[in-house]
Formats: sequence, C-alpha cells, structure tokens
Amino acid sequence: MIKGFIVIFLSLFLILALGSLLYFYYNYFYHIQNIFVQIGVGIVLFFTTLVILRYMLLLFFSILKTIQKSADEEDKPQKGELKRVTIIVPAFNEEVVIEKSLQSLIEQTYPNLEILVIDDGSKDRTYVKAKKLEFTKSSRSLKVYRKKNGGKANAINFGIEHASGELIMVVDADSKLDKNAVLLMAAYFNDEEIAAVAGSVYVSNQNSLLTKLQALEYIEGLNMVRNGQAFLKLVNIIPGPIGMFRKSALIEVGMYDDDTFAEDCDVTLKLIANGYKIEFESDAIAYTEVPEHLLDLIKQRYRWTRGILQSIRKHRKLLWNFKKSPSVSFVLWYMLFEAVFWPFMDIWANIFMIYLALISGVSMLIFFWWAMFTILDMAGALYCVLITGEKLSLVFYAVFYRLFFITIINISKILATIEEWYGIEMSWGKLERKGNL
Repeated sequence: MIKGFIVIFLSLFLILALGSLLYFYYNYFYHIQNIFVQIGVGIVLFFTTLVILRYMLLLFFSILKTIQKSADEEDKPQKGELKRVTIIVPAFNEEVVIEKSLQSLIEQTYPNLEILVIDDGSKDRTYVKAKKLEFTKSSRSLKVYRKKNGGKANAINFGIEHASGELIMVVDADSKLDKNAVLLMAAYFNDEEIAAVAGSVYVSNQNSLLTKLQALEYIEGLNMVRNGQAFLKLVNIIPGPIGMFRKSALIEVGMYDDDTFAEDCDVTLKLIANGYKIEFESDAIAYTEVPEHLLDLIKQRYRWTRGILQSIRKHRKLLWNFKKSPSVSFVLWYMLFEAVFWPFMDIWANIFMIYLALISGVSMLIFFWWAMFTILDMAGALYCVLITGEKLSLVFYAVFYRLFFITIINISKILATIEEWYGIEMSWGKLERKGNL
C-alpha cells in the first residue's frame, strides 16, 4: 500500500516536471537567433518529440494490455485442457549455471512436461552435471542429449525433432524460471492464431551499478516494451531466456535458421510474416545473469545489434510489403528505428548540444534535453515497479541510466551497424558465467 502511494505521488510529480521542462525547452528554442543553430535545434526537437511519442505510446499500450490481461484472467483454461510442453535447453559450456537452471525447470508446477537438454559439444562438465538430473516420472521427464557443436539454432532444431510436446519452450541454460512460468504461458495457446508467447526477463545478479542499470533496462526497455507490443499481439523478439512456441507453427516456417546472430529475432519475424500473432505474459518470469564488466556488455550489445540487422536484411523485401503483410512491415521499420536511426540521432544530438553550449552559451538546453529523457525513464521505471515485484530503488538509477549507460549502448550499436554495413567478420563471443543465478 505504501509503495503504491509513493509510486502515484512520484508519477504525478514527474508529469508536472516533464510539462515544465517542455515549456522551458520550447521557450529557449524561440530565443535562438542564429538560423543554422535553429535548424540544428529544430532537428533535435523533432527527434525528441518522436522519441517521447514513441515512449508514451508504448507506455499507454502497456497499461491497456495490463488492464486487458486482468479482464481475461477468468477465461484461462483449466489444468485438464493443458497441452504437453517440451522445454528445450540448448547448452554450450554452461557447467557453472546448468544445475540451477534445470532445478528451476524440474520445480515447474505444470503437470505435463518434458525437459530436453541439448549439450552442443561442451568442453566442460555441462553434460555430466545435466546427466545427473535425468529422471522419468509419470508424465514428467528430463533427458540429456549430446551432439557435435553446431550452434544454438542447430541445437534447438535438434531438440524440436526429438520433442513429444505440442508446445515448445526454449530456455537459455543461464536462466532460471519462476515455478509458474510454463503454466502461465501454455494457457495462451487455445487461440489458434497465437504462435508464440514471450515471458518477462529479470536480472539475477544486481550486485553493482552496471548490473543494476541493466536491471532497469530489462524492466523498462524490454519487458514494458514487449507488454506494449503485446496489446497489438506483435511482440517482435521472443527472448532467449524464456519463450514458448506452437510446434506446428515452428515447423511450418522451417524452424530456426543459423544464418544470423539473432536466431530468436529471426524466427519471430518468420512467424509474424506467416500471419501469426505473438503474445507476452508478464507474470511468466525468467532470471538471467547479465554481464558484470563493461567490455562484456559492449560485446553482448554489439552481437545483438548485428544479429538484429542481419535479420532485418534477411527479411528486407517485407519492409515495403504494407498491402500484403502490414504487420511484419510495421515491425521491421520499428526495429530499424530502434537499431539504427535512434542510436545515430541520439549520439549526434549529444554532440550537437555540447557544441551549442560551447559556442552560444545556451547550456540550459542540454539540461532540459537530458532531464526530459531522464523523467521519461523514471516514469517508465515507476510504472514497471508498480506492476512487478522489482525494487523501488531501481527508479533512482534512471539518473545514471540516461547520463552514460544509454550513450555507451548506442555507441556499441553504431559500431555494430558500421561493421555490419561493411560485412566485417564476427564471432559469437560467449560470456563468462559467474553462477549468480
């Protein structure tokens, strides 16, 4: 109750602060006389308005989705109607985390469950540790396969070929699921148009400023966005730590491909292109270990961005396919904006604002510009904290989030875009696990 009052009070304060900042920002803009500076500030103003609109729209859709979900709670099927689920865990050198991950799957409350661990040629004790947990009991089982290393997509396809379930759940070996995750996600598949459901991903190792900033990013920049997208049933990426699919739909689109570094994004786009709907279940939770060092974080985001760009390029013919498949065209343009346009504009605007302050002395514009985005981040974080179990203290990290975290992430995205443009070779770059699940 106290937490709710604090959130409402802070939200009202932030709305008033945002309104005041917008007023002062526009007021400063109209006092600038230099035509070239006015053009530059006008571009920044347009970009800022676009981003604020995008943010507010996603927040609005997310609120509508939450209301809709509450209203639909009574329509969920009973246990007897639930389909058989196969959880596939592709694993490569995951000996530090594999046992905790599998234990969370064994403890799932879902009754009709098969777990398949696909050891993709690990060089450590992943196979041995997973093998110790094998069991078969009634309609539940855990089985471990070992194959020659062929990559994550290949390992998942191997699992699909050996799966007995109608529904396929893919879980990263460095993730731990909440005990009701499978139960909550399987309930969506009575609707034949639903091909996949994404779950929420939270950070398990919140032990430093860097990992707390990532925790904020996960609830606000990923989970809230997916919740907003789910109002249109157009979630654009099923996350690696937790995603459930209709097996027949996966087979229809040719399962996973291994020609991108973002196989989860690619398979989601293929499903949307085939006319399927993609949902999101906010209460189905996976905890994942995020990079604890800056260089590891940059490498991870570099790979994500290049993988997303590879997926967009692979499906580029659908960018202008608005008449035949408006959903996938809309999703592709949205992803292009997030992966390319936004990072370039953000960095350019930062440089321009600093230049402007140095030559004209209107440094207050920098403050207004930074403060507007920080307030948006705080408002988004407050909403996410209100509807999840995350800590209220995360909201205050929004100050650092906008100050340098987003800039670092955007620089890594720009580097990835440039290297992808020139076709520079890259590798997967697997992160070193700490075991903080």
